[in-house]
Amino acid sequence: MIRVSRVTAAVAAALALALAVPGTALAAPEPEPGGPSAPASPGLPEGWLTTGSGKSAELVWRSPEKVPVGDAQVEFRSGERLLGIPRPAADGRTFRLPLDGVRLGRSDDLRVEAAGRRLDAAGANDAASERRRSDSSSDPSRLPRTATVNKVDPGVPGSFRTTSGEYSLPSVHLPGYDTEVEMKAVVVAPEDATGSRPLALFLHGRHVTCFSGDDATLEWPCPADYESVPSYRGYLHDQQLLASQGYVTVSISANSVNAQDWQADDAGAQARSSLIRLHLAHWADWAADPSTAPEVVRRAPRADLGRVLLVGHSRGGEGADRAALDSLTPPPAGQDGYHGETRWTIRGTVLIGPTIFGQNPAPDVPSVTILPGCDGDVIDLQGEYYVDGTRGVSRGKALHSAVYMTGANHNYFNSEWTPGQATAPADDDFSYGGDEHDPLCSPDTATRLTAEQQQKAGSTYIAAAARLFVAGDDRTRPLLDGSPARAASAGPARVLTHAVGAARAGAFLPDSSATVDGGGRLCAQVDPDPNVSCLNPALITASPHFAQWRRAVPGKEPDRYALAMTWSRPGTATDLSPAHPVSLPGAASLSLRVIVPPNTTGTELDVALTDTSGKRADLGRVRVDGVPGTSRTSSYWAREVRVPLSAATRERIDLGHVKTLHLTPRTESGTAWLVDAYGWRPGTPVVEPAQLARVDVGHLTVMEGDSGTRTYQVPVQVSGSGVGEVRLFVAEPGSDHLVARTVKVRAGTRVDVPVTVEGNTRYSSDDLHRVAVKTVRGAVVGSYLGGVTAQNDDPQPTVTMAPVADQVTEGQPLVWRITLSAPADVATWTDLQLLPVSDGTELSTTDVPATWLDEYFGASPDPERPLSAALPDGTLLMSEVPAGSLSIDMSVPTITDHLNEDTESLRLRLWTYDTNGEAIEGPEFTGTVRDAA
Repeated sequence: MIRVSRVTAAVAAALALALAVPGTALAAPEPEPGGPSAPASPGLPEGWLTTGSGKSAELVWRSPEKVPVGDAQVEFRSGERLLGIPRPAADGRTFRLPLDGVRLGRSDDLRVEAAGRRLDAAGANDAASERRRSDSSSDPSRLPRTATVNKVDPGVPGSFRTTSGEYSLPSVHLPGYDTEVEMKAVVVAPEDATGSRPLALFLHGRHVTCFSGDDATLEWPCPADYESVPSYRGYLHDQQLLASQGYVTVSISANSVNAQDWQADDAGAQARSSLIRLHLAHWADWAADPSTAPEVVRRAPRADLGRVLLVGHSRGGEGADRAALDSLTPPPAGQDGYHGETRWTIRGTVLIGPTIFGQNPAPDVPSVTILPGCDGDVIDLQGEYYVDGTRGVSRGKALHSAVYMTGANHNYFNSEWTPGQATAPADDDFSYGGDEHDPLCSPDTATRLTAEQQQKAGSTYIAAAARLFVAGDDRTRPLLDGSPARAASAGPARVLTHAVGAARAGAFLPDSSATVDGGGRLCAQVDPDPNVSCLNPALITASPHFAQWRRAVPGKEPDRYALAMTWSRPGTATDLSPAHPVSLPGAASLSLRVIVPPNTTGTELDVALTDTSGKRADLGRVRVDGVPGTSRTSSYWAREVRVPLSAATRERIDLGHVKTLHLTPRTESGTAWLVDAYGWRPGTPVVEPAQLARVDVGHLTVMEGDSGTRTYQVPVQVSGSGVGEVRLFVAEPGSDHLVARTVKVRAGTRVDVPVTVEGNTRYSSDDLHRVAVKTVRGAVVGSYLGGVTAQNDDPQPTVTMAPVADQVTEGQPLVWRITLSAPADVATWTDLQLLPVSDGTELSTTDVPATWLDEYFGASPDPERPLSAALPDGTLLMSEVPAGSLSIDMSVPTITDHLNEDTESLRLRLWTYDTNGEAIEGPEFTGTVRDAA
């Protein structure tokens, strides 16, 4: 007998209402971890369940197999609308989302996604098929190796021998995290190096934290008989290369953050930033007084905290970027785990397959973002936004480079995430998308890198960034800035780069203020309408440039554009005229970032400029080849191409006042997208960070009250200096999307974000009014999500039940009425438990319609059995009183079977639930059915 149903009506009832189903039945309890895949609750797709009640109600999805722990966020969605970020269970298969205040919508379109990839069984295959149908890419091409070998190869080991060791400090408390975070690290440093040496700090991403044999979990601290996964030791190959070149290196552990960051609005970015800066503060202390340092630090040369490089992998990349931003403009004290002075200077960051859930990169700290072409975790390669998202925000002098590495997956940059090298269980993350053979990324293909090849290439480009940003050696810049150069040490890795910033000046940006003439059009990077979007919306993960801001405004985002060109004959020109003339003084070339479909070759465009006086200069022709790709990769990626601005060009037009960029296709047919174009010249200028305003959104919780309306302000803190603009996205009542508006911000001034809360005396769930913020120009953003939660302060109605027709003749329904003491603004649900009849004959499965039995119990009439035994674990009949209603009639239909029978009966018990989800046992009821004969 089921005494307390954990699979209650909390969600399924609301979903049943959305589907116009008056009631439903459930089997309970839910399967134990490690058991078979969860069946669908009635009205829910396969694998979905509901648990709890009231404010403890949860929507639960259970995968038939373990879901690998990765860095992309697992999301529950209803269509395109984000319901929330679920809590992962220790079994690796179960994900739970609290439903207090969540508006569900349609139940037939529930889905589980990570970086745009469908995880749930109901949608994964359909999504993959749709992507294949919508992507017209040909077979993956073999990318020819770049002809020019760079004169300086940063992947060659230096002359220093190395020493290594570990340190462990007392754990620390970080705001919003219940469990303390470890302060543990591995150090690799040069031996016998004189003077102080630059410091490179590594931070791993989100991975399993504990293991025992082949079993791995995401918990902290580790359970008994489990060992911690040493993810922080996974970059020793990178550390050893840098240490041989004279760098002190440290790789820090973040297992506790990994186990807890599901509950953070920013997925742990602020916690990781705090952790990085706590370690840097210790290094600053040790540099000032080496006698206080751990033994391994004392063996190393003194670290030069004026020359720091941060290297972050996946969510560790987002943490590194946030640490760079926080080091320039500190976050609010209540959100930060570090409260001291900034005694270091971050010269640059290397971000490996990073997440960017906040989409607010640090504009004035140079960066290199490595995009793995076969990433099976962060499959949308959203880290591209560390390049694209810096344009126009600040002075534009920091180099922001994207390094697209064909054949590399997400995990193998960390040896502790690599099968055959790792201490704990490890996987090839590209397999997360399924076992189907991929001609580009499956391990047995010629284009897929081995783990050793990938790690060597990664080390080389990390060292290139260190040499450029920290050592100031401009000879390594061609490896990172879109120039056609390669590093010999990267071996067979096929690497492409493009960049913004540095010595670039004068921008042609496709935006809403520009004028487009000719055969092209301004297209929306993120929009569900195929008539305005740059790519078919089904290709949601196909382009890193068009990655959605999934945490805040998925599906549609304003003011993100590209210039789309499609032609069926050569000579169809497209003209882009910015709102203001573009100045290209001193530029040696015009550099363009152009996307063409993957695997295409030979797209040719003639490039010309016209100045404000109408004079025109034809610059020359560029050729653009597509990146190798398949339907499982994000390969609509821009190639950087350049055309010289010759002396003859300077004589023909005024490069200080350029009005229009002309692009004319010379191939027979094709498609291309211009991301941007800049005046380019060699060099990497010294970056002086601008004085920017900083915006952090907070969260306010208020009581709704009993009457009237009250207006509250979302707490928005503006610090830093200067004047900037940000775009606010504010939830509006009844809207699925946040409404955007642009506001000016200045340090110390108020940002007006009013939220109106209406009081009443009706029971309801808490109401969250969400706000998100994104920089436009002259500002940076730390905490990007917040809002106001109006807490319900009214009592839950009491529930009673009375018979309407509890003595009927067969063929008529048994009916009971469930009544509330007062209407509520949310659905109220109950369970009716079918109990065995102890005296007389119980109504059986052949006494009710077979269709009703199947619909509400998923059971068949045969073999005939008592209705209370229709399901082996017991049976519950679920009901809900819809929001605003006072009662509902629950019925059990019967059929006329034309057999002479004794009177049959049905015995029920009412179960209700309090606001904490605890079951409350109610009275019993009996219904009798007389024989029609």
